[in-house]
Amino acid sequence: MQIGPHYRARGGCTFRVWAPLRNKVDLRILLPEERVLPMEKDARGYWWISLEDVLPGTTYRYRLDDKLERPDPASRFQPDGVHGPSGIIDPAAFRWDDGNWRGLPLEEMIIYELHVGTFSPEGTFDAVSSRLDDLKDLGINTIEFMPVAQFPGERNWGYDGTYPFAIQNSYGGPEGLQRTVNECHAKGLAVILDVVYNHLGPEGNYLRDFGPYFTSKYKTPWGDAVNFDDAFSDEVRLFFIENALHLFCDYHVDALRIDAVHGIVDTSAMPFLQELAEKVDAISSLCGRRLYLIAESDLNDVRIIKPQKLGGFGIDAQWCDDYHHAVHALITNERQGYYDDFGELSHLAKALREGYVYSGQYSSFRRKRHGNSSLERPAHQFIVFSQNHDQVGNRAGGERLSSIVSFESLKLSAGIILLSPYIPLLFMGEEYGEDSPFLYFISHSDPSLIESIREGRKEEFREFMWDAKPYDPQEKETFLRSRVHWGKRTSGKHGILLAFYRQLIGLRKELPALATPDKESLDVEENDYTKILSMRRWKNSCQIFLLLNFSKSQQETAVSLPEGLWVKILDSADERWSGPGAMLPPIIKTGDELTMPKESFALFRSTETERGK
Repeated sequence: MQIGPHYRARGGCTFRVWAPLRNKVDLRILLPEERVLPMEKDARGYWWISLEDVLPGTTYRYRLDDKLERPDPASRFQPDGVHGPSGIIDPAAFRWDDGNWRGLPLEEMIIYELHVGTFSPEGTFDAVSSRLDDLKDLGINTIEFMPVAQFPGERNWGYDGTYPFAIQNSYGGPEGLQRTVNECHAKGLAVILDVVYNHLGPEGNYLRDFGPYFTSKYKTPWGDAVNFDDAFSDEVRLFFIENALHLFCDYHVDALRIDAVHGIVDTSAMPFLQELAEKVDAISSLCGRRLYLIAESDLNDVRIIKPQKLGGFGIDAQWCDDYHHAVHALITNERQGYYDDFGELSHLAKALREGYVYSGQYSSFRRKRHGNSSLERPAHQFIVFSQNHDQVGNRAGGERLSSIVSFESLKLSAGIILLSPYIPLLFMGEEYGEDSPFLYFISHSDPSLIESIREGRKEEFREFMWDAKPYDPQEKETFLRSRVHWGKRTSGKHGILLAFYRQLIGLRKELPALATPDKESLDVEENDYTKILSMRRWKNSCQIFLLLNFSKSQQETAVSLPEGLWVKILDSADERWSGPGAMLPPIIKTGDELTMPKESFALFRSTETERGK
């Protein structure tokens, strides 16, 4: 590590900050005793000083050219928020108990995305730990945290973070995250941390005072782009690469989900994402377990997840927005905004077979051709979902599916996600039909910035033409409305849905044909007229057949199957699941004429011991 404060034990600490265009940088120690110390500059523009009398709890700032005083861009802790001084911690002081943890293979992950601040009334890492047993009982084996880098105030999604190395103080700070990761590993749960490398938040972002971290060559939705390929970009790239390695090494996380990589503009011969993947591969070898990078991208560009030997960047997996959009448009009939490109059952069928729906075709929403083919990429590289923080929170009213579709459609969406050939992700509360909204919230201190964000949100919603009036993101009530109500999960239909999710996850783990993400051992057939889709998957002697009706009315269908009998093992319409009553027989065979209730699905297993095609 070359950036930031490096505590060495017994009071030894080296401070290192990049400020290549500054003529003078001083370290100003504030506590326990104020003093100002000059720093030395090296050939690459780093200023440094090594001391032997700095203990954890010390606070400090950097003084730039005798004019400005700023917190450390690579601060490990901001005890008083984004504008306050930086604090020294000893990351090695935490006593880890996960020495035997060897990680979880990507293809086995069942991911649960949560926001620390709204997941409990306390809004802390420790409160998350208190609910891990319930999540494990559900069948979850991977927790994904929305960003926890220090952001302004105490209310934020996390994508306005301005100190990538510092863990949010109001959540419990560095030690709080370490405790929770340690507890996750003790319970057999992997941890994914969401990180933001495409921009930094507007409040408390002092990087420009230190150096050319941004470039005006490119514009992004957040203003000037992060400087990944212009003059001085080597040190900017190093800043973010060291951040990733820091999170893996000091916090023992198993994967990083990289936010909106389409916002990383980089024309380098060695793109930043490729360099990052190489470094993470190297640190994986040192850690003795596989560490992963997962991208969020709306480019539908397979280069991001292709191995480097095939000309790709080498990112391990990506969120598959096309899969979400195909499911959402079918079950809601919404066609606003980007949903204009979806709504046919053939879209979902292609997503099941390939991953991307748009692989070079014309997109009405974008008014141009979009994407390239993902057919050759393996299924474990795609993470699918019917809800996540973006798809819920970026609605004007923050409505979850539970507020806009029927109970039967909630079960249908659960089936197409959890029984898909891809890696499933659930958004907190989805498993029991949480009906509180998840809204966009902030707690900034600059009135002009707050007003700008309010207007920006209204502009975002215009293309969707939603009736709901956006909630004020600055109001505390907006944040409070977004909390999940954990106590609901066992009562009434909430409890039924929770048991349904538990059953689905159990079947996914139990049946070999479902347990392994796989696009090769897969047959999909669709009928856009009836809105019935069938999917057959197999592995060795295990075969399953999934029949789904996305229509809003009862439908008739004939099935084409390999010879033999197929036994029904789950039916979403069953009264057990508060359905209208099962209409499909307990055993079916090829050629049978079947009647399916609206918005329902059923799962069958072959009684044959050998796979037939």
